[in-house]
Amino acid sequence: MINVLFVCTGNTCRSPMAEAILKSKNIPGVEVRSSGVFAMNGSDASPHAKKVLESQQMDHSHQSSLLTEQQVEWATYILTMTAGHKANIVATFPSSQVKTFTLKEFAGGFGDVSDPYGGSLSVYQQTFEELKELIEKSLHKLS
Repeated sequence: MINVLFVCTGNTCRSPMAEAILKSKNIPGVEVRSSGVFAMNGSDASPHAKKVLESQQMDHSHQSSLLTEQQVEWATYILTMTAGHKANIVATFPSSQVKTFTLKEFAGGFGDVSDPYGGSLSVYQQTFEELKELIEKSLHKLS
C-alpha cells in the first residue's frame, strides 16, 4: 500500500484539489489524504475549489485537518505545495525528511504551487490544471 498525503497551508484549496485529482485516478494500492500545516479542523473546501472539482466531475467530500504526527507516520509520501511547507514539516517531524517532497520536486521539477486563496474562479482553475499536470508526471512513482 502506498499512502500519499498532500499538504498545503489551510487544507481548503490546493491539497484538497490534489487529493481529489489523485483519487480520481483509482490506482489500486494507493490511498490519498490531505491536511494543512495551519489548518482549522473541520472546515469545508473553499467554494471555488469545490466549483472547479464539480466542473471536472470530481465528487470530493472534504473537511480540513491540521497535520498530525499520526498522518506523518501513515504517509509513504508527503507532498507539499511549497518549499516552506516542506521545511515546516521536516522541522516539526524530523523523521519525515526522507519521504517529504514538494509536489513539483516529486514530479521532477522545482518551485512552488501558488496559492489561489482569495483569487477568482479562473485562478483556481489554473491551479487545478497545474496540480493535474504535476500529478500526471508523478504517477509512475505511485504504481
